[in-house]
Amino acid sequence: MTRRPLEIAPSILAANFAVLGEEVRAVEAAGAAVIHVDVMDGHFVPNISIGVPIVASLSKATRLPLDVHLMIERPGDFVEAFAKAGAHRILVHQEATVHLDRVIALIHEQNCEAGVALNPATPVAMLKEVLDRVETVLVMTVNPGFGGQKFIPQTVDKIRELRDIRSRYDYGFRIGVDGGVTLENTAELVTAGVDTLVAGTSIFHTKDPGAAVRQMKQYASDAISQRV
Repeated sequence: MTRRPLEIAPSILAANFAVLGEEVRAVEAAGAAVIHVDVMDGHFVPNISIGVPIVASLSKATRLPLDVHLMIERPGDFVEAFAKAGAHRILVHQEATVHLDRVIALIHEQNCEAGVALNPATPVAMLKEVLDRVETVLVMTVNPGFGGQKFIPQTVDKIRELRDIRSRYDYGFRIGVDGGVTLENTAELVTAGVDTLVAGTSIFHTKDPGAAVRQMKQYASDAISQRV
């Protein structure tokens, strides 16, 4: 089975916005692969976060691709704006649109990678018709809306299911995981099939975010090397 390059994706939702540029540069220097940007509207999830202007500013502050996670209603209405702001990969929730196929096409029309996120209670079967057209499937391992939540262990079964489907049909999508990712569960997640580890609190709420990225990369690499 082909192993996709592992990505550590620090989530700026947990960063100190007073020194956001410095924190992003620190994790970039430490080997982070992408910067994860959570966009919340206070409707689809019970919180409000950042929007297009922050993404535009970030795109000028880092050489890393921006992984823009739209936790918003009517995501298709905002794809073009975030793409023009500098998004490299745009992820939308299956639960947030009744026209998922159309939104995926819109993302591709903007020359961005398309990703679909699944809430903890949403089964993988809901993505059956689009798995051949997305670059990433993001498994939410907490209920979206707030950082620092406790990992939901049952979601690991969903990761394994996606891994098996990908292998069976030779699909090309990455498997990402978002929510409650720590050093303690990194090995389990990577072994289950995760390619992209989105981590916020466990990176930015430490004394040295760069060191946290390096340590998570090492834990993940060790787990990969031990796979049979």
